[in-house]
Amino acid sequence: MASYKSWLKAARLRTLPLSLSGIIVGSSLAYAENQFNGWIFLLASLTTVGFQVVSNFANDYGDGVKGTDNADRVGPTRALQSGDISPKQMLKAIKIASILTFVLALGLIILAFGKTHFKYVFLFIGFGIASIVAALKYTMGKKAYGYSGYGDVFVFLFFGLLGVCGSYFLYTKSLHYSVFLPSFTIGLLSTAVLNLNNMRDQVSDKKAEKRTLVVKIGNEFAKYYHYYLLGASFLFALWYTAINLEKPSQFLFLGAYVFIFRHFKVVYDNENPEKLDPELKKLALSTFLFALLFALGLMI
Repeated sequence: MASYKSWLKAARLRTLPLSLSGIIVGSSLAYAENQFNGWIFLLASLTTVGFQVVSNFANDYGDGVKGTDNADRVGPTRALQSGDISPKQMLKAIKIASILTFVLALGLIILAFGKTHFKYVFLFIGFGIASIVAALKYTMGKKAYGYSGYGDVFVFLFFGLLGVCGSYFLYTKSLHYSVFLPSFTIGLLSTAVLNLNNMRDQVSDKKAEKRTLVVKIGNEFAKYYHYYLLGASFLFALWYTAINLEKPSQFLFLGAYVFIFRHFKVVYDNENPEKLDPELKKLALSTFLFALLFALGLMI
């Protein structure tokens, strides 16, 4: 039987701060409008963590059974790859985590909308189902979209738009265009994390016929794409702040970009994608820092 440490490793706890970034930003936007609810924030955070764990388990399983996780892979050894967890055990864990996460999502939806806004219940149940399906289909199955180069699109949509705009809507039951600007920032930074991961794994992914966007366009263009993702994320955050400026503290998020632009230079100078692995954690934590500073800037 797999050990407790093996399951923690498979859950990839280091990915959780990135997944929470959208919830933090969306919740802070609602807080700025005096519509924050602590219970919604708690359940939204738990649900998001649940989706991320399902995704991590599914990615481990999908890449493991396809043989993508092999000796050529640069990153940390996965659970199936190492033999710590069997495919059967992982598949069972995916089912259990999916059910628990969906129950959390139902609780969140009922708490947010109840009987007063019942028309939104089915819409968000649909979002919940779509999130679980997206988590599973990234690497699992014959038509896994992560193997066709569409991972970037789904990360942008689910981490950015759904994470920020969806959480904001849970509080306010409304949506205005300026909310999309910080959601674009989170979506672009999250996509940059995925792009960095795919740059690192380009050689092994190509051998395994995992046609990520990086495999399709090559490392040189992937670096330019990375620059655009980071630069555009900054411009959208600055745009939102400029049109909603009320106090200097709203520029606190610039502190995160000190680290993000330092990361930009590392990628620019890099000539060996395999050495980019340490930057994954740095960029993910910088995105989380952006979310915290952005939220703090609105709240103080």
